[in-house]
This record gives sequence, C-alpha cells and structure tokens, in this order.
Amino acid sequence: MQRVSELFLAARNARIAREMGGYEVGAEHYVYIVALHVLFFLSLTVEVMMSQPVSLPVWWKVSFTVFLCAQALRYWCIWSLGSRWNTRILIVPDSPPVLRGPYRFLRHPNYLVVATELFVLPMTFGAIFTAFTFSLLNAWMLLRVRIPLENSAVYPTKE
Repeated sequence: MQRVSELFLAARNARIAREMGGYEVGAEHYVYIVALHVLFFLSLTVEVMMSQPVSLPVWWKVSFTVFLCAQALRYWCIWSLGSRWNTRILIVPDSPPVLRGPYRFLRHPNYLVVATELFVLPMTFGAIFTAFTFSLLNAWMLLRVRIPLENSAVYPTKE
C-alpha cells in the first residue's frame, strides 16, 4: 500500500513538474527499476513461503527497527522535496537542487533508504538470498546507471 500511494504522489508531482516545463532524464532505465522492485517483493514472498520458518530470526527486532528508521528518512526526503519528489528523474529548468532536510548531508538520501530496505526487510524474515541478491542488483543499478544520470542532470558541470 505504501508503494502504491507513493506512485500516486509521484504521478501528481510529475504532472506539476511537466506543467512547469520539466522533462524526464533516463526514462529508458525506469522500467528496469520497476521490474527490480516488483521482483524483489515476489522473491521475498516466495523465499519466506518456501523456507516456512517456524519463528523469526533472532535479529528480527534489530533489522525491523532499521527498516522503520529508513521509513522515517524516506518521509523526511519526501517532505523536503515537496512537489519535486518523484520516482523518476524529472528536471525543471532553472530550479536549483534542493539542499534542505537530509539533502543538506547527502545528495541521494532516498537511495540510501531503498538500499537499506532491500537488505533489512528480507533479513527480518530470514530471506538471506533475497537480501543479498537484490541489494547487489540495486547497487549496480544505482551506482552504474541511476546516480550518474541524476547527477549529470541535477548538478551539470559548467564548461
């Protein structure tokens, strides 16, 4: 439900950005990010169902607490970006980068949230394969594709 409500918020914010002359960067890789997240939830569900754990791992309270802290950071990111928050890379011309909230400390705090979620949520349920596999896939997608594209669009170098 959380992800679905975020998609509605992202669609609303995309409409606002486009009304302000905004354009999307990196649309061709977005389908792969969506696929990664859908497959993550499927993998998590299947792994937990197949392993049929009798109880949660001993570390579940720690990993779930970290997950909840990541959610707090996610909503701080959303609040700080306001109508500029999106699941896509949308650039509104002549809009400076947001430097408030967690963006004072990190360029991409929401990606830290996603990376944390993809590891600690499966670990909460003992789904070790899902935790490591999707953490590695996500790291590759973020570090090799998404963040370089976003950095070049949001923080262009002046020549």
